[in-house]
Amino acid sequence: MGKEFQPPKYAQVMTAIQERIESGVYGPGETLPSETELVRELGVGRTTVVRALQTLAMQGWITREHGRGSFVKGRPQSPADQVRPGLTVADEIEAAAADINVQRLAASRPVARLLGIAERTPVVARRRIMMQGDRPSSLQTMWFPLELALGTDLERVDPLRMGVRQHLQAIKRVRVDHVVERLAARKPSKEESELLETTAPVLAVLASVHDPSGTPLFAMSVVLPGDLHELQDVYQVD
Repeated sequence: MGKEFQPPKYAQVMTAIQERIESGVYGPGETLPSETELVRELGVGRTTVVRALQTLAMQGWITREHGRGSFVKGRPQSPADQVRPGLTVADEIEAAAADINVQRLAASRPVARLLGIAERTPVVARRRIMMQGDRPSSLQTMWFPLELALGTDLERVDPLRMGVRQHLQAIKRVRVDHVVERLAARKPSKEESELLETTAPVLAVLASVHDPSGTPLFAMSVVLPGDLHELQDVYQVD
């Protein structure tokens, strides 16, 4: 097969790791080789390895813990190529964030609709920029009702030690049941271009996160540079 038909390098790294997990070379609960070891062993750049590990974490093959490394979970029960941005953001560790901004503000109309509250109701907005190597890879904003944020660390600018979903479950005893996502491709706003350091089109995700009763817990916006990300899904056809 010609070189032009080969998958991108990060996808080749993902395939190599997936094959080792499925063959038992990397067993459930075991620590993957470090990024440096994978760079040396697979002959690719660190940015390629980081992107591969981030995507594997999104897909549920592994978990990543800042300062500890990546740990094997095994083949996901859901389709392997399915990527859910909303759930990924809710579970993402903030240690990799380049900037965290927190403020109280009046909910805009779109945010109020996502949360099922009146427009201009005060909410806590938590914005962060996640990095891929030395480049911003996503702009993430989450909006929380004040009553949910009260008593948590969501209004602190210090990075959370766990994902938002896990933090809320531990502090407020709430359980996330499902996420509703809306995806659009568009040009970035001026602020998004500056924060993401790109003028490329973006993938914009608006999501609402719900408890088992269907009540919105919090809402989020995820803006992904189109030249860094691709969302794909695999599903069964009956």
